[in-house]
Order: sequence, then structure tokens, then C-alpha cells
Amino acid sequence: MKKSILFVILDQYADWEAAYLSSAFYMLGNGAYEVKTVSLTREQVTSIGGFRALPDFDLDSIPADYEAVILIGGMSWRKDEAGKVKSLVDNCLEAGKVLGGICDASAFLGTVGALNNVSHTSNDLNDLKQWAGEAYTGEKNYIMRQAVRDHNVITANGTAPLEFAKEVLLALKAAPEKAITDWYDFHKLGYYTVSLPQDATSWND
Repeated sequence: MKKSILFVILDQYADWEAAYLSSAFYMLGNGAYEVKTVSLTREQVTSIGGFRALPDFDLDSIPADYEAVILIGGMSWRKDEAGKVKSLVDNCLEAGKVLGGICDASAFLGTVGALNNVSHTSNDLNDLKQWAGEAYTGEKNYIMRQAVRDHNVITANGTAPLEFAKEVLLALKAAPEKAITDWYDFHKLGYYTVSLPQDATSWND
């Protein structure tokens, strides 16, 4: 059975923040992974770029067996209804699964207390503190870096979809480390310095 990766996408989600990571599971994972989308309901959601998606699950129909929960940033995380995602975040942490959040979704993790005991980053520390208020006590663990991985929790700012993808892939051991770093280097540095694989499986050679 394939391992499910749950991508949480709210209306006006940042489609580019999901694209590298979601495709990498299929390129590097040798058929072991499947990407599933989750939203507040199963109604259509539209990305900032205009892509329309019908979520596979709403918050009440999420399968018990999954490998990771990935919160994709966007324009809706500061709305009150986004707070409903907290139960999924809590369940993911309690189960010891991989949890990721990028851009405003990383700051959302601060608002639900998920960042207080792990090293992390976000778009801006002051914004995170102001938004999260008393729920956030992890300032000493904040690192000004594109992406940060601490155990099973990965955070990134909105300019770092590739760095975020790399850290999530490494946390899950979705492929050999060299395959992951080669994949990252190819997309980050370009084909002038990294060879283009002949097919998706050759990333793992």
C-alpha cells in the first residue's frame, strides 16, 4: 500500500509552494508515495494562481494512516475557520508523523503551539509573535533561515519551496540522501551543473 502524504490546501493557497514537493514524491519515491489533498470541506478550492482543486478529504474524513501532514501557505490561514486545522496538527504531532508548514502556514503552526519546543523559522519573527500571541513561547528556537528541520517538524518561509521540499524529503527518507540532494541541486542550480536524469527512477541510481 502506498504511503499517503496529506497536503492541506485552503482557498487561495500558494500553488508554487506545493509543486516541487508533491512532484518529488512521484519522481523520487519509486511508487511508494501518493499525494492527497485536504481542506476544510470537499468543496473546490482555488489557488492564488487560479488552479482549481477538489480536495480528496475534508477534516472529518482524513484517513488514520498517513506519513506526513504538509500545510501549504496562502491567503486564508489568518481566517478564523483555519483554526479547525489545529486538530489535525495535534494528531500528527501526537502520532509522531512528519509535520511541515511553509509561509503563512508555518506561522499558523505557531498559533496552535506546535513550534514552542522545536527549532523553526517563518516569514518574520515579529509577525509570528504578534499573530500567535501567548500561544507562542518558542522565540528562542527561531532561526532566520530559509527552511529548518527539527526532528519531524519542518518549517520554511515563503521564498523557499525548494528548501522546504528538500527538508521534508530528508525527514521522511523518501529516497537516498544523494538522490534528494541531486534533485535539489538540479532544480536550484540548473542543468549546467547537475545532469538531467533520463527518467524519474534514475534519481535513485
